[in-house]
Amino acid sequence: MTKIETLKKKFARLNPASKVLVAVVVPVVLVFIIGQINFSSTVYLISDSSLASTGTTTETNGIIPKVVPTLDKVLYDKGMLALANIPLISKCTTTVATSTPKTATSTKLKTIKTCASVPAKSDWPTKTVYPNAGALLPFNRIVAYYGNFYSTKMGVLGEYPENVLIPKLQGEVQKWTAADPTTPVIPAVDYIVSTAQGSAGDDGKYRLRMPDAQIQKAIDLANKIGGIVFLDIQTGQSTFEAEIPLLKKYLELPNVHLALDPEFNMKPGQKPGTRIGSIDASNVNFAAQFLAKIVQDNNLTPKILVVHRFTEGMVTHTENIKPLPEVQVVMDMDGWGGPAHKKAAYNEVIDNYPVQFTGLKLFYKNDLRTPSPGMMTTSQVLNLSPKPSYIQYQ
Repeated sequence: MTKIETLKKKFARLNPASKVLVAVVVPVVLVFIIGQINFSSTVYLISDSSLASTGTTTETNGIIPKVVPTLDKVLYDKGMLALANIPLISKCTTTVATSTPKTATSTKLKTIKTCASVPAKSDWPTKTVYPNAGALLPFNRIVAYYGNFYSTKMGVLGEYPENVLIPKLQGEVQKWTAADPTTPVIPAVDYIVSTAQGSAGDDGKYRLRMPDAQIQKAIDLANKIGGIVFLDIQTGQSTFEAEIPLLKKYLELPNVHLALDPEFNMKPGQKPGTRIGSIDASNVNFAAQFLAKIVQDNNLTPKILVVHRFTEGMVTHTENIKPLPEVQVVMDMDGWGGPAHKKAAYNEVIDNYPVQFTGLKLFYKNDLRTPSPGMMTTSQVLNLSPKPSYIQYQ
């Protein structure tokens, strides 16, 4: 007789009350024992599996360790090197060898020249801090539409209705995806939230701030296309220190970033449009530190800070700009002209002043002005050194 059969017979001989006791108490005891065994094992909670494949373990409540996402530095370095797009040059070395022919009585010298293609000397990729996990760059390329909803002359955002604008932007995204299939493309809305004005206005600052409804319209537009937003500031005679804090509630959103336009940052007594303005590295660092605080306080992934530039004087002391783990800095060449002119300007004011990432603005109309043969193609842009991570259309 098996042990199971023996137990069955013993159970059958029990009185009804004892049977009930065994049926209820034994399962409860077993569940308790199994539960203790399970909870004695280590349990890992991944905060966001989409952000990290590697991580460090930290104690969250003294009992359950939590895996915190960390940046894949190897993949990051690989992406930065690819963006650097360092051209190859021919480097030759000459060696002298001796030879003694069988029929000769003296040794002869033989010159041997060896050439090879090697990377040219370059300041790219830049030596800056690693970003926090979840950084968009260099893992993606951003393609943005620029402008203001109140103006048909400041860019495509105000020129086309939404039912035309969205398919047009999506078409550009597809074009860049086809041009570089290895780099995912993120659509973006670059909305001018403070526009420089020719008149002083009530406070004498030569700028007009956009109402909340218009800023929200830009955010809603980006959400419809699964994209991100850049709030672009033209200060007039105001300052970035005065304008940026007013945007805090929007910058606290995960998909909202910031852009600075030095062209319209004027000194006292100067009117926007009468000359090209400028900003200093200290202004850029203020913006980066402000964004970093928002990222820290709200547990966000890194923000992107875009700085427009098309002359050397537009940004002073560029070497002092400091990207942060919470903020990635893009220097965007936003001058217009034909391909040769834009490439020369890009090399002069972007390539020669390395910060972290780069961008390029393309103008649907101004880039076609005579004698330009046409807009730069995707292949021409991707042949630049370094390759732009941020493409903006006006």
